[in-house]
Amino acid sequence: MTPLHGHEPYDAIVLGAGAAGLFCAATAGQRGKRVLLLDHAEQPGKKILISGGGRCNFTNVDTAPDRYLSSNAHFAKSALSRYRPADFIEMVEAYGIAWHEKTLGQLFCDGSARQIVAMLLEECAKGDVELVCGEALGEIGHADGLYRVDFGERSARAKALVIATGGPSIPKMGATGFAYDLARKFGLKVVQPRPALVPLTLPGEEALFRDLSGVSTEVIARAGRAAFREAALFTHRGLSGPSILQISSYWKRGDTVTTQFLPDRGEGWLRDLKRERPRTTLRKVLSEGLPERLADVLCEKLGLTGELGAMTDKALAAAEARLARWPFLPDGSEGFAKAEVTAGGIDTAGLSSKTMEAGKVPGLFAIGEAVDVTGWLGGYNFQWAWASARAAGLAI
Repeated sequence: MTPLHGHEPYDAIVLGAGAAGLFCAATAGQRGKRVLLLDHAEQPGKKILISGGGRCNFTNVDTAPDRYLSSNAHFAKSALSRYRPADFIEMVEAYGIAWHEKTLGQLFCDGSARQIVAMLLEECAKGDVELVCGEALGEIGHADGLYRVDFGERSARAKALVIATGGPSIPKMGATGFAYDLARKFGLKVVQPRPALVPLTLPGEEALFRDLSGVSTEVIARAGRAAFREAALFTHRGLSGPSILQISSYWKRGDTVTTQFLPDRGEGWLRDLKRERPRTTLRKVLSEGLPERLADVLCEKLGLTGELGAMTDKALAAAEARLARWPFLPDGSEGFAKAEVTAGGIDTAGLSSKTMEAGKVPGLFAIGEAVDVTGWLGGYNFQWAWASARAAGLAI
């Protein structure tokens, strides 16, 4: 292996030129640190470019620690409190990038996600970060207080090594479990990774709902103690849409997911309608608040036909109860191929919440999606990337 720029070591080598890696390298570089940023992909920020439908949902103004899943619910608090959405927004605006807020605090570029990547690359340039893309990583070791990384036909050494290679979600973008293998090599534990923010699949007995592929409606989806009110989408394989993606991060195999159809209807609404409009049908009532195809299927599943006036209050109360907590028993998810992020990852028990440095391996840092911190849908994972990257970049 040919040493890069002779034998002089870098202050840090950052592995992974995604959101966390770019921002960490820029932060350290602008503090005068000599930083090498490596990525096996041909270009930096590939997942940033496809995020938010190409407009990059770059943060969420409602960011709070309780919007994150981790084996240690308190771990994310320190980094998130020291680098807030307003801090990133300030940088975005300094670059003249126009943005807008969608529902639930989600911020998007008016233009393109390419603006965010260009901004991060300019921030790296300001810090004289050396960026090398398109080179496969080889051996990585540690000796005499220095980390050595082989890549392509070259090698480099540094006092610090930052793992920012993400998780295995969206493998077609080049994502792998590399971060976990490297962490284990240095003695760090890994919380079992699993797909998160991912569509759920339904078994064959739910085939009737597959006929609804493409139909969407607002629901409250629940699994365990978690509940999300957003749209649910029926697919040819099962359930998707924002509410389902959110609940998937909390769902475990064998758990039931319940959906509350017509979430604004109060208790007794069907019995009230029976008295107000006895000649109307349940199908007619449901189709006033739901897509017609969905109303048809729900009526068929409920087994209630005819006029409301001909139905007993007990039958209508039972229909209300089922519509309020309609059970689905998924048989799985669509896996890492369709997962927006990975839950689990490098165990936070081995990391400093203030610096993201490994407690027992000086100079080794882990940030972003590689770590066992997973945010809700809607810009939370980007904010974790910025916050954890900033924490590490300031500590290198």
